[in-house]
Amino acid sequence: MTVVGVTGHSDLTEPTLALVRTALDKELSSHSGTELTGLTCLARGADQVFADAVLAVGGALHVVVPAADYFDRVTDPVDRRRCDEYLRRAAATEQMPFETANREAYDAASRHLVDRCKTLVAVWDGSQDSGTGHAVQYARRAGKQTVVIWPDGANRRSSR
Repeated sequence: MTVVGVTGHSDLTEPTLALVRTALDKELSSHSGTELTGLTCLARGADQVFADAVLAVGGALHVVVPAADYFDRVTDPVDRRRCDEYLRRAAATEQMPFETANREAYDAASRHLVDRCKTLVAVWDGSQDSGTGHAVQYARRAGKQTVVIWPDGANRRSSR
């Protein structure tokens, strides 16, 4: 079995989501027909595009839930239905021992995900001071194979 985890930015623009999906499809295509497990926290953006790509090649989703209230914080009805569908299709879910979703819970979930995967796919713009950057640094220190995906033309939404 091949276990691939994901970390990535949640604030990707719509055109970037399409670029990332193409890149993920290419990256995961070598696993088509194999026993692929994709580890994800299902955050919006990169994690959900990764989940779609894993399912498209016939892989299994393993969801790492950072905290008990993690999905309660998804208030948009469309986003909530999407998360519920991923959870329904997941082969396994695992909840971290935190009641409240916060930076500590997210960091612990990222470390746990990295510890469990063989390869980490990072949808990452190279920014060091981000949750994604911290996960990449942790994976590299742990000696994990790390594949960075940031296609030409990719952008994050600007915060206002």
